[in-house]
Amino acid sequence: MSSQQYQQQRRKFAAAFLALIFILAAVDTAEAGKKEKPEKKVKKSDCGEWQWSVCVPTSGDCGLGTREGTRTGAECKQTMKTQRCKIPCNWKKQFGAECKYQFQAWGECDLNTALKTRTGSLKRALHNADCQKTVTISKPSGKLTKPKPQGKKLSF
Repeated sequence: MSSQQYQQQRRKFAAAFLALIFILAAVDTAEAGKKEKPEKKVKKSDCGEWQWSVCVPTSGDCGLGTREGTRTGAECKQTMKTQRCKIPCNWKKQFGAECKYQFQAWGECDLNTALKTRTGSLKRALHNADCQKTVTISKPSGKLTKPKPQGKKLSF
């Protein structure tokens, strides 16, 4: 390698080295310029939890309705509000729309009553509802034992 080539490589290396130092300095300056964000102050509220009434249907005994919510607290902006709700129009309404149950499989048909029954355990009570811990429901099974007629059998 000639002296001239050696000088050229040395200049290239020096230029690359200086460029690298410049880039590192720029990145460090940019990082130092970022301000740390102050933590947001968490405002503690003295508002209590919402307490909800049962769902009251708008008309009839099921379908769309409303429930009232209230909460207490000196600094609460809102202490009362109304919420739309829905009461199912099926057999579950006898337990309340806010009571959710996990039901077992239907039992065998009782041939004397022609009913099937099953039991449900309370899974969840919505809006602080007062629900029964267990419930039992029945439905027709369509199998009623009919007494067999006494007498002679007719043969053809």
